[in-house]
Amino acid sequence: LATCWPASQVTPGRNYYVAALLKLYSLVKHRLVCARHNCCLASHIQLYVNRLDSVESVLPYEYDGFDFCKDDKETRPSENLGQVLFGERIETSPYKFLFKKDEKCKKLCTKTYVKDKTDDKKLLDFIKRGMQLNYQHHWIVDNMPVTWCYDVEDSQKYCNPGFPIGCLVTAEGRAKDACVINSDFNKKNMFYIFNHVDIRISYHSGENEGWMGARLVAATLEPKSIKHANDESPTCDGPPMTIPAEADSDVKITYTYSVTFQQNNNIKWASRWDYILVSMPHTNIQWFSIMNSLVIVLFLSGMVAMIMLRTLHKDIARYNQVDQEDAQEESGWKQVHGDVFRPPRKGMLLSVFLGQGTQIFIMTFITLFLACLGFLSPANRGALMTCSVVLWVLLGTPAGYVSARLYKTFGGEKWKTNVLLTALLCPGIVFADFFLMNLILWVEGSSAAIPFGTLVAILALWFGISVPLTFIGAYFGFKKPAIEQPVRTNQIPRQIPEQSFFTKPVPGIVMGGILPFGCIFIQLFFILNSIWSHQMYYMFGFLFLVFIILLITCSEATILLCYFHLCAEDYHWWWRSFLTSGFTAIYLFVYAVHYFFSKLQIVGAASTILYFGYTGIMVLIFFLFTGTIGFFACFWFVNKIYSVVKVD
Repeated sequence: LATCWPASQVTPGRNYYVAALLKLYSLVKHRLVCARHNCCLASHIQLYVNRLDSVESVLPYEYDGFDFCKDDKETRPSENLGQVLFGERIETSPYKFLFKKDEKCKKLCTKTYVKDKTDDKKLLDFIKRGMQLNYQHHWIVDNMPVTWCYDVEDSQKYCNPGFPIGCLVTAEGRAKDACVINSDFNKKNMFYIFNHVDIRISYHSGENEGWMGARLVAATLEPKSIKHANDESPTCDGPPMTIPAEADSDVKITYTYSVTFQQNNNIKWASRWDYILVSMPHTNIQWFSIMNSLVIVLFLSGMVAMIMLRTLHKDIARYNQVDQEDAQEESGWKQVHGDVFRPPRKGMLLSVFLGQGTQIFIMTFITLFLACLGFLSPANRGALMTCSVVLWVLLGTPAGYVSARLYKTFGGEKWKTNVLLTALLCPGIVFADFFLMNLILWVEGSSAAIPFGTLVAILALWFGISVPLTFIGAYFGFKKPAIEQPVRTNQIPRQIPEQSFFTKPVPGIVMGGILPFGCIFIQLFFILNSIWSHQMYYMFGFLFLVFIILLITCSEATILLCYFHLCAEDYHWWWRSFLTSGFTAIYLFVYAVHYFFSKLQIVGAASTILYFGYTGIMVLIFFLFTGTIGFFACFWFVNKIYSVVKVD
């Protein structure tokens, strides 16, 4: 209190203690209600640094790997599971400020690289490699990214939550990336390192609102390259700091910073992320994407409604004629009523896929719903991944139940194999792929390599919680009677007539995934950007709407094609319904390949393997997710139509 509210500001005497107690209540209330970082007049502000990443490499590296200035008492804040899985490595930095105390060209440290020392040469080469691949810093103040805001085309301002280490002007004179912003960066075959930053911190003062102190509402910086004439007493005016591509002498780099504080009561603490997110483009494209998807849904809904209300109604009325002698000879989907519920081949594998798909579907729905409510915003680092993993672990019971119930319906008897495959098959494939990718990251020395302790924790969650819950779900699933079908199955399978090209399995499956993919491909672009181009994704409202549209589209497309195949007297619909909507995942993979070659500048074999390895995990999860939606929609449809038709 003496710091935040000195005694000289109040009337001396007993009133001071009364007023002090009231002020203490105000401060505690303010602390509990709204402020994550309440800056008093002499409060220290700690700047944290995160891993460095690049759009040209999938391999992120820790801040210490680049030999920048280090904190004397380096500590790491606790990170949640999602942050660790995403490769975030947050640690303290030597950038420490006193609130409202401006600094001008303050020296941090000087790094000297002797040309004849092998270790120094490796460190310097690593920094140059980072500049060549456009690696970016990510700094954090009060859990808020320190952004680099600059003008782009059409006089718009773009705020990037990172800034580059430096830049390169090639031997041909081509300025790469950040070198374009400064006309002084014009020497060929030269690296320009950003060794100085001008930091500006904006705060919202509470003096006019009944509480003392302030809340940080914005933090921006401008990186600069400065060759200091005097390393001991830098003045931050001079030519750019250059590092020759082929260094023939010792290199000395002095890191400095300036910081200014600016009061800005126009920005509320609750909306302090807005200036970052508003500068993100493409909101209009999002609305276009939604309208495009809605048009597809309306078209499909009209087709399905026409089939349901007209064609199916006529079929059922014709099939249910009282005088069967005068009725036309049976044809179409009623012909296969004795075979339509014949158990499919590989019923064990199908039931396992459906159990896992149910688990993924429920997990996705709950995660997106919580994200729409704001619980999983970008401010809660790692919360999205943590929530997804925890939900997946806890949803083993519905996976086991669905798999066991369907397997029993298919007439299966190997219940032990079924429950083991449900608990281990798909998660095992994902974990094996993830483990191989982690080995590559570990060999490359990347910060994204998951520590051994975290891998053990993931295995403990899997085998200690998810597997037992799957067994419990399977127990209840096998106790339930098999799902009763509306018609009996004949003992002898009916011969399937010759099919036209469009009713054959492969063309139908290939066509089935086109419309669902058409609803999501624009949203998919933003998701891939957030993963591989390190852009923030925050439009969960759009994503949840697209999720609902995808759900409807997969269901309607599968029902439509299933009806056509049944009319062609082809009763093998079990696997086809799963694969028809599941084929959307193949289009996702094709789009990911296109995105890799057209949008990314990733170089190196390790980064390429990592990209396609992680993409494989995404495709498998999406395949199970969409396939399960299509199967259950078709299962409901087939049960419905055969339950209302009279069978002799």
